[in-house]
Amino acid sequence: MLEQIRNHRYLLVSILLAVATFAVYLPVWNHEFVQYDDDVYVTKNSNVQSGFSWQSIKWAFTSGYASNWHPLTWLSHMLDWQLFGKNAGAHHIVNVLFHVANTILLFVVLNRMTKGFWQSAFVAGLFALHPLHVESVAWVAERKDVLSTLFWLLTMLAYVRYAQRPSAGQYLVILVPFALGLMAKPMLVTLPFVLLLLDYWPLGRLGSPKYTIKRLLLEKLPLLFLSAVSSVVTYLVQQKTGAMTPLPFNERVYNAICSYLAYIGKMVWPVRLAVLYPHPVNTLPVARAVAYGVILILITLFIIYYNRRHKYLLVGWLWYLGTLVPVIGIVQVGAQAMADRYTYIPLIGLFIIIAFGAAELLRNIPLKKIILTTLALCILIGCAVVTRIQLQYWRSSYVLFDRALTVIENNAVMQNNYANILSDLGRPEEAAKHLAESLKYIPNSPAIHNNYGNALRETGKLDEAIDHYNFALELDPDFALAHYNLGVTLAMKGKYEDAIRHYKQYLGPDANIADIHEGLATMLAREGKVADAVGQFQKALAAKPDSAEVLGNLGYAMAQSGDPEQAIKYYENALKIDPDHTITHGRLALALAAVGRIDEAIEQCRIVLKARPDDAEMFTNLGILLQSKGDLDGAANAYKKALKIDPDWQQARDRLDALNQPQN
Repeated sequence: MLEQIRNHRYLLVSILLAVATFAVYLPVWNHEFVQYDDDVYVTKNSNVQSGFSWQSIKWAFTSGYASNWHPLTWLSHMLDWQLFGKNAGAHHIVNVLFHVANTILLFVVLNRMTKGFWQSAFVAGLFALHPLHVESVAWVAERKDVLSTLFWLLTMLAYVRYAQRPSAGQYLVILVPFALGLMAKPMLVTLPFVLLLLDYWPLGRLGSPKYTIKRLLLEKLPLLFLSAVSSVVTYLVQQKTGAMTPLPFNERVYNAICSYLAYIGKMVWPVRLAVLYPHPVNTLPVARAVAYGVILILITLFIIYYNRRHKYLLVGWLWYLGTLVPVIGIVQVGAQAMADRYTYIPLIGLFIIIAFGAAELLRNIPLKKIILTTLALCILIGCAVVTRIQLQYWRSSYVLFDRALTVIENNAVMQNNYANILSDLGRPEEAAKHLAESLKYIPNSPAIHNNYGNALRETGKLDEAIDHYNFALELDPDFALAHYNLGVTLAMKGKYEDAIRHYKQYLGPDANIADIHEGLATMLAREGKVADAVGQFQKALAAKPDSAEVLGNLGYAMAQSGDPEQAIKYYENALKIDPDHTITHGRLALALAAVGRIDEAIEQCRIVLKARPDDAEMFTNLGILLQSKGDLDGAANAYKKALKIDPDWQQARDRLDALNQPQN
């Protein structure tokens, strides 16, 4: 029995890793999309939501959208949307499946290279369950992380096969997953250097008589060329889209030095994790950066000293240092000082040091296997528990942003994002407080001033809102959304000419004046200013007299203002232009009923129901009209049809119950 288990341990460990990883991450099935890049990548991305087509594929390969060129990532999101639509849980589970695949691949590749079965299993277990990797897996927008790592590991697997049996064909197999990985995320640009490290240990090619350093470098040239191309494309795209944050070089270096040790600290003690760690712009003490730099140098010297007997030390350490280079902040992109997701690949290097170092340290100790197994299980179970806890903070935008504000002080970006969620939840007063706090740290942010204006408008402070919109436009005169919001607020104060001027700025120089008036009228109607809305619809109609949409909306505004006779005229004119406009037929039915033209109203209801036979509300309206004519059987039948479509339609239920009561 034990012999059989030993023979199948490879498969058993792979299955155990897969099951444990999937089980720990299963709660993401009930998670929502978060309003932090998930909207950019998926929920508000019309190109992704259009699914696969020649146009969308062309966009994926030619777009620098979201400040990155990663066509394979876009194609992945398109496929998800085509298969699952708005089902956020399914999008999350796909990320988990990629993470499971990466875990098994890491185990396979390490075991094949090192022949250290249990060390490789432990490294894979740490990779699978460490809390720092929650961000990469539980965030739909980080599909690029798990997808690119899949190709990273496939490239490594192909390279191991090539190193064991070199041939031109095997080398071409390396290039394919590497190129695909770069098209998922440019994080793979450091992989050629990692392969060179693997030549040193565990493959043992570097230092053998057959392979000189020159030959091994020449061997990597095609890979280095692809890395260089990817780096240039990424730099140009991020520069063009304004993603790079202009910070002084010394500030970037200080933060990079401190981040290297901070990541190690979070690996050892993964607490107070957040979706954003704000950059300490001009506030990071130089003394701390110097001290951290000295510690890094001492660690490196220690590793070099012991490297001759323990080559995994240098490989693991340089893996960690080197793979963080693209995201360590020397080229600053975004507002973060560091990010959990950036550790997805780099921590593998440190995990290798831990796994192989522990086995080496306890080599001559009695009961070594029992001690190592116990320690490994305790560490992995601890990671799984903390990962489960960390996962719960990713279940919604509200919880995620609230957690970030709880663990990180002076987090201006998260204050802004949290305020937007509060506004969506109908809590503008609280939103305004968070936005005011955010502006203390980022006073010259057009986006935050715009959002603050929105919150103030919702609380009725229109003049203060206008001040913040104007300030946003001083900072960025082409900020279209601020023009729109300023236009809305000016219209609420009755300053229609000024509002129209900003609407034009929002819609662009080629905007149709009728569209401007119509948009303004729609907003006024929504705010309850029906009389003003009628005036704007009439101006839109003067500019666009043959628009069924404008006629219908003007009719509706007239009905709301208490003039159903005028409403009927506009509805009828709209239907002459567009006889199939179902909404207008429905509105006409209500207006006809209001003036006592019941038979005509019934006819309009039937027209609507012919086009929309599942409209419970319209069946209820039909029933009310039939009941008013004394057709009780017809009314009861209409109410029953409404309830068949929607059993919870209370108006139909009450009407039917009243009909069924015995008459005195």
